[in-house]
Amino acid sequence: MTVTREETKVRGPELAERVKKLIHEGNVRRIIVKDSRGHTVMEVPVTVGVGAFILAPVITAVSALAALAAEWTIQIDRTDDVIGEPGSPPAGTASAGAGPG
Repeated sequence: MTVTREETKVRGPELAERVKKLIHEGNVRRIIVKDSRGHTVMEVPVTVGVGAFILAPVITAVSALAALAAEWTIQIDRTDDVIGEPGSPPAGTASAGAGPG
């Protein structure tokens, strides 16, 4: 599994919408929100199969952050794994040999 890292700058009002879209992409492993000085303000591990009821507080917090500053940097860690791609295990399954024992 290869993890790639990218950064994107967004203005305050765009922050929550951008984070929502990233969460729903499926290949995002972690989202880090940084302020205009480069300080990490929030780090969100994104797990496949996490329900909206768990992510709702995260979106609320991100929306509150958006009001505090004009410019944010979002650092995105992505994997090359795509759900449903041949050779990748189905979501929510353990790897081979990792069972009760």
